Parts: sequence; C-alpha cells; structure tokens
Amino acid sequence: MGIREDQKEQRRTDILVAALDLFIRKGYAATKITDIAKAVGMSTGLLFHYFDSKEALYEALIEVGVSGPQGVMQLNHEDPLAFFRDSTAMILESLTTHPLSAKLFVLMIQAYYSEPISDKVKEMLGNSAAIEESVPVIVRGQELGQIKAGNPFALSLTFWSAVQGVAQAFAWDMSLPLPEVGWFLDILRA
Repeated sequence: MGIREDQKEQRRTDILVAALDLFIRKGYAATKITDIAKAVGMSTGLLFHYFDSKEALYEALIEVGVSGPQGVMQLNHEDPLAFFRDSTAMILESLTTHPLSAKLFVLMIQAYYSEPISDKVKEMLGNSAAIEESVPVIVRGQELGQIKAGNPFALSLTFWSAVQGVAQAFAWDMSLPLPEVGWFLDILRA
C-alpha cells in the first residue's frame, strides 16, 4: 500500500473513531454528519468521499462490532470450558489493546434497542447472537461435567451479560481494573 492509500485509510479510521464516539454519546438520531466532519476536522463534502451517508458510516461500525462475536464463535468448541476461557481472554485482551472495542460493545447494545435502524443493520445484528450460539457449547459442557447444571440459555445469558457489562464499564472508565478470566468461568464452572 502506498503513502496516499495509507493516508486515505487513516482518514477513514479517524472518521470511524469520531463517529463511534459521537454515536455512543449522543445516539445515532442526534448525531449529525456535520458533527462527525467537525470532529475529524474536515468538510462534510470531503467526509462523503469516504462514506455515502451517515447510515453507511453507522453500518460500517456495526459491521466491525459484529465481526468480534463472529470471531469468538469460530474458536474451538471441543472443550467447552476452554472455549469460554479463550473467548473471555480474547475479549479482555482486545479491551486493553484496542480501546475502541469497549466502545463497540456500547454501540452494539444501543443498536439492538434503536428504533430507526436499517434492514441491513437489523440483519447484521441478527447474525451476532453469541448467547444463542453458546447454548449447544454449554449443553456439551454439562454433558462432560465441566459446566454446572441449569438452564443452558440462562447460563449463556448470564455469562455473556457479565462480559458485556464489564466492557461497557471499561468504555466509560478505562482506568477500571478488568476482572480475571477465571471469574467469568466461575459463572459456568461445575
């Protein structure tokens, strides 16, 4: 990639970062494209060279947000407890090395509850249901005696809600200490 392409990609990233911050602070509806352009120090016209609309920019952020859970669900499921250990470690590592990932957790939960979202965003959100996709892993873990007895969906909901809550708290205050991976596993461990 040449210098010009690198600069263009950096500007695109700057736009995404500014938009993410504004969307989680002000909400999608209240954020104007002019707010985003101002935050990155460019004209609205120039911003439209990178994204056709505010909706396209939002969709790009949702796509990034969805890719995380999809990546986690690709981890090996053969050892259920190891799957949850590895996914938690991966997420906590991402929170500390890529500070924007915490803000993506906030954006994603807001998107689930937002009224004016496009069909494309609804479709992307529908494909990122880690809670439901983890249920068979929990059932397998229960069969192996690794995971405690109980409703598998409720256990998955509890586990992923704890991860979500920690990520959201970290987005608000990155000086907070992150929990140990084992503490999340204790939610599930038999």
